[in-house]
Amino acid sequence: MARKRRNSRNTMNWYRSDLHIHTPASSDYQDPKCTYLDILHTAEARELDILAFTDHNTVSGIRKLREELRELELLEQLNRIKPDEQLKLNEFRRLLDKILLLPGFELTATLGFHVLGIFPPETTLRELEHILLSLRVPAEKLDEGATEVGATVDVLTAYRIINEAGGLVIAAHANSSHGVAMQGFNFGGQTKISYTQDPNLHALEVTDLESKRRRTTANFFNGSKPEYPRRMHCIQGSDAHRLIKDPVDKNRLGIGDRVVEVYLPEVSFDALKALFLGNDFSRTRPFRPAQAPFDHVAEARKEGINIVQSFHKSMTRRDGHLYAVLCDICAFANTNGGTIYVGLSDNPLEAVVGVTKPQEAANIIKGEVEKKITPPLEIEIDQHHTLGQKVLQINVPVGDNPPYVIDEYKIYVRDETDTNLAVRDEIVALVKRSLLTKGELQASISPEPAGEVTSIEETPPEPKTGVEIVLSETRNGKNFYSVRDLRNDNVVHNVTRQSARKLWQYALTQHETNAVDVNRVEWIGDIGLWKKHKRGGQTRYDLVQRGPDQKLHVYYGVTENGIHGPWMALIDDSENGG
Repeated sequence: MARKRRNSRNTMNWYRSDLHIHTPASSDYQDPKCTYLDILHTAEARELDILAFTDHNTVSGIRKLREELRELELLEQLNRIKPDEQLKLNEFRRLLDKILLLPGFELTATLGFHVLGIFPPETTLRELEHILLSLRVPAEKLDEGATEVGATVDVLTAYRIINEAGGLVIAAHANSSHGVAMQGFNFGGQTKISYTQDPNLHALEVTDLESKRRRTTANFFNGSKPEYPRRMHCIQGSDAHRLIKDPVDKNRLGIGDRVVEVYLPEVSFDALKALFLGNDFSRTRPFRPAQAPFDHVAEARKEGINIVQSFHKSMTRRDGHLYAVLCDICAFANTNGGTIYVGLSDNPLEAVVGVTKPQEAANIIKGEVEKKITPPLEIEIDQHHTLGQKVLQINVPVGDNPPYVIDEYKIYVRDETDTNLAVRDEIVALVKRSLLTKGELQASISPEPAGEVTSIEETPPEPKTGVEIVLSETRNGKNFYSVRDLRNDNVVHNVTRQSARKLWQYALTQHETNAVDVNRVEWIGDIGLWKKHKRGGQTRYDLVQRGPDQKLHVYYGVTENGIHGPWMALIDDSENGG
């Protein structure tokens, strides 16, 4: 198969990359006798277009390769090069013209978390070592390539320093050992959130990108979790400590054994970084040899509708479908951002309708957004193929100047799977969000001091989705309620069964006609499952919790995205028939 060279014209293509490999410069490397030419030959054999050297707390690997290359070039200039040396130099040149080699390192930050810093190919060794020193890697350990180098900077500081130095910042094997999103490491909640949501972090490297399990790391960080609202680019890398996979221990991968494909206009560091800074999450995919190309639209369809994702079969004006698309765009901008697919429904069993003239349709949508939505909102629209049809993907950012309004007065928000007109209290919250200065916003989300470990809370934190009825009163024979949205803690007052949205209406109906019977709740300590039901193809749970004062809290319509910690046991028991 012909490979596309990295000096090809600016046309979008898929390129294979392994952004996490080690060399003999790492002290735990398992093929100490291999050469740097061997590494490049192996990368070529695996048909890689982009490769990153990321040795432990050192850049000695890239330094040794450059020194070997420089010595050969000097011999050539002096006309003292031997035939075998000329062949080696020619081979280095050929491979480095074919493969984009990026210098970098794998930093061991405070508490043992690993962070990848990857830099442009022209970055000098002096610059790279200065960055490592800024990260508090001791000068005497710069050449060791050891995984442990003493007290370096904390994770958030590492992100900032690498990013400010122009590097690509990736949390290494985030869901596994030494990863910032690994399970079982008990530290402050806000700290854990910031480790995966920090604006200086560009991507998460995960080990379960191709897993068929429902609860994968990429699915968790898809932007639908209220406490993790930023959708993260998730990639995979081999973390190779040897040329080829260990025949005995299959977990010891070789170069190119875990590859991610990236969709770029050219093979360059700038194009790669621009991808990770963007909001198009369809431009990375796990590479699967000898299989059909990964269809991210089909995968999104399997996930279905949620707070950051919607589907529209059509966008015709006459039937109001175009206006429905605009409403979703407005709602996503006012809530968590999101992705809208046009040309197919959310039902994987239905045929894909497609969009007949995708470029014309994209222009229409952009024109309508510019004309009808204020303040101005920048969206991105891409075309994709799925099941033989062309569809549109609209990427909507979280707006930084809410509330966003259609036709000057209609304000929409996203409520789980629904787009709704905002009620008064939600409009107030949007205005307050807009009025926050950058300093106030940073203070409102600032993490706990890095490295500070907090104890496990005795009372399980409440779910993060669904609603709770916090107050009810009767006026002139009519019931009025105050409803709290568990996702953002907003309280909406003066809600009636007639004015309530679907989920609120369900909660009020249950509250009035099917009050919780504590003797029929499936309890685990002070938390319990009252009811399980389906709405819009999504399973929801009515959960109960006894407070310290023995007050009963009922959380209606909780989705799996909002269930965490001890609450998971209730779901698992429910699914197993327990």
